[in-house]
Amino acid sequence: MQYKKILTIQDISCVGQCSLTVALPILSAAGMETCILPSAVLSTHTAGFTGFTVRDLTDDIPGIAAHWKKEGIGFEAVYTGYLGSTQQIEYVKSIMETLLVPGGLKIVDPAMADNGKLYPAFDAEYVEAMKTLAFTADIILPNITEACFLTGVEYRESYDEKYINTLLDRLAESGAGTVVLTGVGYRDGKTGVVVAKGSDRSYYEHKKIAKGCHGTGDVYASAFVGALMNGMSAYDSAKLAADYTVRTIEVTQDDPTHWYGVKFEAVLPEFIRMLGK
Repeated sequence: MQYKKILTIQDISCVGQCSLTVALPILSAAGMETCILPSAVLSTHTAGFTGFTVRDLTDDIPGIAAHWKKEGIGFEAVYTGYLGSTQQIEYVKSIMETLLVPGGLKIVDPAMADNGKLYPAFDAEYVEAMKTLAFTADIILPNITEACFLTGVEYRESYDEKYINTLLDRLAESGAGTVVLTGVGYRDGKTGVVVAKGSDRSYYEHKKIAKGCHGTGDVYASAFVGALMNGMSAYDSAKLAADYTVRTIEVTQDDPTHWYGVKFEAVLPEFIRMLGK
């Protein structure tokens, strides 16, 4: 298999098992040459920690991208996670247009909302900017809340398959390519993922672990990208990523001292085996 080079753009929390500290090892374990572009550096993530430090790196992004372009560096895929501002979204769009090799993939996790609400740092202007990135991507990985903000569909905690299909229809009408919609559950104790391209839809259901863990969205997206770049279909990649993410929660949930993330490293060997390596 071709040795592929992928760029992931998101923040780096030095402690906390999320964003780049998740993406880099998972994508590397998947056999990718993983290049990173940190959008910000935080001492820890912001969920549960207090007094954390933040250094915004927005102003550094254009110079880094210009240097890569000068050196003739290109990427088979650009995968984005949490982006801290509308300006960063604009820079990401430029990087995708100039540094992807022919046929390279634009993969966007529109990490901006959950449980019916935007993250505190974001507003309606950010949502509009994210639409311009998400709807020009080849693949997006929203949760239900993010899909609602992207489409203007009212968020519901209780829903049926008709509601989910409405969300997917609106995303397709807006220009979305392949949609990997996470956190879709129709039965108690179950959740899952819908993979949709136009009217073609497939659903994978798996068990739902009641106790959530910070960073699992990043684990999921990174595992999905790693599988996809190994030649798996979008559906098979979504299924593998779900199974791996569940395992990371299972090995973490009985450790009350590890409240800030999941022990994804402990099951990286399983992830590698899932990929057939």
